[in-house]
Order: sequence, then structure tokens, then C-alpha cells
Amino acid sequence: MTTSTASRAAGLLIALTTTAALAACSTSDGGSDASSGESVPAAADSGSGSGAGAGSDADSGADRSTSDPAGSGDGPTTPQMERSVVSTGTISLAGEDVRATRREVQRVVDAQGGEITDETSEADSEGDPAYVRLVVRVPSAEFGETMSALEQVGVLRTSDRGSEDVTTEVIDTGVRVRAQEASLRRVELLLADARDLKDIIWIESQLTSRQAELDSLRSQQSWLADQTSLSTITVDISRHQVVEDEPEDEEKPAGFLAGLDGGTRALGAVVTILTTVMGALLPFAAVALLLGLPVWLFVRRRRAPAAHPPAA
Repeated sequence: MTTSTASRAAGLLIALTTTAALAACSTSDGGSDASSGESVPAAADSGSGSGAGAGSDADSGADRSTSDPAGSGDGPTTPQMERSVVSTGTISLAGEDVRATRREVQRVVDAQGGEITDETSEADSEGDPAYVRLVVRVPSAEFGETMSALEQVGVLRTSDRGSEDVTTEVIDTGVRVRAQEASLRRVELLLADARDLKDIIWIESQLTSRQAELDSLRSQQSWLADQTSLSTITVDISRHQVVEDEPEDEEKPAGFLAGLDGGTRALGAVVTILTTVMGALLPFAAVALLLGLPVWLFVRRRRAPAAHPPAA
């Protein structure tokens, strides 16, 4: 390898090492930069301007910050951070007609701008649906209203709601994606300047690994965006026989009529008991008669006195 080639390879190695270090620093410090609201392009624009202009802008910014510490007036205001929340719910319903209850659930979901993404059903011996399980996706802003509407569709058995704040995870993933994209662009520039085959192969391996990590981060970012924009509700519908309320007891009679009614009920109970006992003993009586009659006849014949002959 010539002296120029060795110098170029050493330069590429130093550049790649610097790129990896910058990417790591960007990943670790990205969260604080995002939260503090600093704008890198704005800083770069101010730095590229004339020295006097930059100084006057800095002085005017310092004067504004000193005279207006609360940020009122013409000074820039910090935008309010939007929370990212993943909401999930589970509802268990029951009804005499599972098919009709399922249609009502579909009507509620359509009214809220959602959709049913998964459905599982079970039928009885006659082919009618006996159980249905639905997975519903609705806009996160309509999650609470949808849950309340679905709870009114049928006989409510159970209802459960949950939420998870993923704001920090969303911000961290976005910062890591931007840092990885910047690192990937720097590696691509190094690959464009490489001339030695060994350097090209090594840079391409770095490019492949960084591209794979970027794709993974983007997939995670897309999943978080889907979960925070749409809420998931699982609805279970099962058959339930609705029992009609028993009528209120009529006013019971008092005095003689009450005693007569009570005696009649007691007599009926006694007759029922006696007939039950007689019915239970009747088989045993039949068997005893069948077996006891021959024995009784045999014993009676043995006890009868023998006939004496007449006297001469």
C-alpha cells in the first residue's frame, strides 16, 4: 500500500470513528435538546450571518430576556408538549340475541368513526351465534365516548379501561431516528469518497448495520404512532337468557281464610308424604307377599295335628 493510500485509509478510519461518537452523543443528548426547545438550524443560520448582525441579535435577545423573563410580549413562547397515551378497553356484554347485539356494536363503532379489525364467533347446535369476540379500533379522542356507548348496548357484565403514557418513549424514538439518519448520511459521504476496496467493504458493512438499526427504529416509531392515534377495545358478546321479574306477591288473606288456606296446604303436604311413603313401600310389600305366602303355608301344614284312626 502506497503512502497516499495509507493516509487516505487512516483518514477514513478517523472519520468513521468520529461519526460513531457523534451519533452516540446525539442519541444520548437528543432528549435534553428536544425538551429544551433549542433549534439547531436556527443556531446555524445565526452563526452563518455577519458578526455584527449576530452580535446585535444576541444583545437584543438578552435585553428581551432580561426585561421580559416571563416570556410575554413579542418574545417567543414555548409550545405546550402534546401527551401521547395508549388507551385500551375490555367490555363483556350479554343478550338474548347475539346477532342483534353484534349489529348494535357495529352501529356504535361506525358512529364513532372506528372499525372492527378482528372477529371470532361460536355457534350453537342449531347454527345460531352463541358467542362473538370483536376487536375494535376507534380514534383515541373518541375512546371514552365509545366505551360509554358500548356499555349500553346489552346487559353489561364487566367493563375495564386502561391507559399508558408513552410520551417519553415517543420523543426518545424520534430523536434516535433523526440521529441515525444523520449518521447514515455521513457514512454515505465517506463511501462516496472511498477508493480502496478494503475501505469500501468496511464502510458498506457499517452502512448496512446502521440502515438495519434505522429501519427498526422507524418500525417502532410507526407502531407508537398507530397505538396513540387509535385505541383498542375488545368486546365479548355471549348469550344470556333474560329472566322476567317475578310479580309481586298478592295480599294474603287473614283470619279464618288464612287458617283454611294454611290447613289445606298442610293437608296436601301430609297426603303427599303418605302417598310417597306408600309408593316407596309397595315394591317391598309385593316381594314379601310373594316369598312369605309359601313359607306361611308350609309352616301351617307342619303344625296341623295328625289325623287319629277311629276307635274299635
